[in-house]
Amino acid sequence: MAVRDDGWAQRGGVDRVLTLACGRTYTVDEKIRSEDWPDILLEQWSDEARRVPGWVQKPLACDFIAYAYAPSGLCFLLPVAPLQRAWRQHGRDWLRRYGMRRAQNPGYVTANVPVPRAVLIAAIAEAMILG
Repeated sequence: MAVRDDGWAQRGGVDRVLTLACGRTYTVDEKIRSEDWPDILLEQWSDEARRVPGWVQKPLACDFIAYAYAPSGLCFLLPVAPLQRAWRQHGRDWLRRYGMRRAQNPGYVTANVPVPRAVLIAAIAEAMILG
């Protein structure tokens, strides 16, 4: 089921609610890039000037980020809690290594860190190990 109306779910990053045959539900935030890139852009600041946290560091109501590349149809289903833990563990290093990409929007600028896909997936896997 798509979540289209503005409200707590949409503001919390929920674009879709998936219900499995067993009744279990998952909430998903969808991100789509118009070109195939070798990285995943992690939104550090949704409004850089006002220091409004982006989706990689703000509390989200969703279980997963579905991060897709339109031309190839490739999609990564990223678990939010381990993704955000990986950001807390490696974000400063990634910013230093990979830099920042800014996107001008009407009235604000978003700031994103382009992390190579393999690096991010390995960091998410590492973040799921506690100890």
